[in-house]
Amino acid sequence: MVKVILDSNFLLVPFQFQIDVFEELDKLLGKAEPVILSTTLEELNSLVRRRSEKMRRQASAAIELVERCRIIGVERNREESYDDVILRIAKEWECPVATNDADLRKRLRESNVTVIFLRQRSHLAVDGNLPF
Repeated sequence: MVKVILDSNFLLVPFQFQIDVFEELDKLLGKAEPVILSTTLEELNSLVRRRSEKMRRQASAAIELVERCRIIGVERNREESYDDVILRIAKEWECPVATNDADLRKRLRESNVTVIFLRQRSHLAVDGNLPF
């Protein structure tokens, strides 16, 4: 089973594009273990408190999806962003990251981390080599 770290914006895909990301990950990888870092959960909780009403609803719904994932407790240094933590852990674990964030995708690929992303608003695609 391949561990896949999910970014906060990836958890918004089901509500923005009506796609079951868990089913799509399994199709793409055979069997995937979706992982949420504790810092990603913190980020989602901050979105619930600070953004527009639409974003609050989507972030709240994304938090419900977290129940289908394995939550891993990680520490975030003061100088690290949420994306920095994802990048660091993905490199340590040598596992793919599912994200639609263009800046994070670029940073991950520059660090030779495989990225899973939404293509053409209809299906998931892989950028890089899968670890199996």
